[in-house]
Amino acid sequence: MTITETLAEFVTKTNYDDLPPLAIEYAKVITSSTIASAAMGRDIGSSRILREMAQERGGTPESSIWFDGGPKLPVMDAARTNATLSDAAASDDTDLAGAGHLGTVTSTAAVAMGERMGSTGKEVLAAIVLGYDIANRIGRHNGQSQVGIHPGVNTIFGATVAGAKLQGLTTEQLTHALSLAATSIGGIGIAANTSWVREYDATLASTLAFTATMAAQKGFFAEIKVLEMPRGFFEIYKGSNIEGVTADLGKRWGILEDLAIKLMPGTWAYQALAEAAWTAMKEGNLKHEDVAEIKVSGRRFGGHMVYHPTDLIGVAHSLPYMLAGAVVDGRYSWEHAEPAKYLDPVINAIQDKVVEGEPSPFAERGGGSVAITSKDGRTFSSTMEVPGGSSPRGIEWSDIDYKLRTLAPLGGMSGARIDQTVTALHNMQDMKNVSELTDLLRP
Repeated sequence: MTITETLAEFVTKTNYDDLPPLAIEYAKVITSSTIASAAMGRDIGSSRILREMAQERGGTPESSIWFDGGPKLPVMDAARTNATLSDAAASDDTDLAGAGHLGTVTSTAAVAMGERMGSTGKEVLAAIVLGYDIANRIGRHNGQSQVGIHPGVNTIFGATVAGAKLQGLTTEQLTHALSLAATSIGGIGIAANTSWVREYDATLASTLAFTATMAAQKGFFAEIKVLEMPRGFFEIYKGSNIEGVTADLGKRWGILEDLAIKLMPGTWAYQALAEAAWTAMKEGNLKHEDVAEIKVSGRRFGGHMVYHPTDLIGVAHSLPYMLAGAVVDGRYSWEHAEPAKYLDPVINAIQDKVVEGEPSPFAERGGGSVAITSKDGRTFSSTMEVPGGSSPRGIEWSDIDYKLRTLAPLGGMSGARIDQTVTALHNMQDMKNVSELTDLLRP
């Protein structure tokens, strides 16, 4: 069988009771994190534009746009708008293997399609686990970064699987949907780091995933060898060891190995480094005025680190700012996305002390080291192999609840409504209809 046939057969034959309990728990975690990030991103310009476009177009009322009091919209518009809201804030999740925001696109697709189909909480959670797993499998063997493509190229597979599972596609239909997804999306990597292109990739992934599932359900067919054939998906994107895509299906789960929930704003590759910085400061009992140099060993930055950001896009990609904020405040968290922090003169002065060290062997999975040298010549260092909030370190509900409670007010939610939402997410498997959740996300 082809790769798409093998993956499709696995998805259609696997249901909620076949999944590891912790995988289900992490699907709830993803949903909570995505909602929190969407609240933070609601009023960002890219989100506003996509939301207005969807509302102007209108259409069949099927699914809800989160944190919006307008009418329901077609499922495709709701899914892509909510994905944009979450991705715009750069505060969602990351896959440690493929680097894409798999949880954002997969969960928004699953919740929107679940609302349209009247799906139960269990059905939506299963769709998220399966969607994440297939996207993770493709992403971990994809080499898109070598040809300048953003890792968002992998997220379309999560949304395709999640939507197809809830629509009830057959194995044959899902085979063609996955094949259509493979030929549907790209995205220029460098542009995503400097503009709204990152969240635009999430918009396209959702749109094209549902286009694929709906077309396949009606009988549209594609080349089912598209992933492995000469000049196909993996060859074009310089994939490697592609036989591993279908290895150990049902035995190893991407959501249990590679999920990383952001517990602070900014790109995933820097979060462990911020934690290493404040840990080194605590171990040395240092104050920020004691610091002479901050040497960071993570990815190879090549002299292109972003210093002194002046907006959220800059903040999301500024390692010097994240390290300086962690050094000055003894932590780095959601308040550092505010102008009061990224324009703070003390933090700005500390940024100039950040220098690049040798690449870290842990960089591929978002880890690295920070060494802080004091003005009296002492050096204190700390290493984090993977970010906090990641499945290799274990994800705690307390961190996820804090994230939602901190960011949900930015979406206009009251304290009482936030309490209800937290409870609903913890017990999502008991929902008879996922609209019990989406109703809470509407004013």
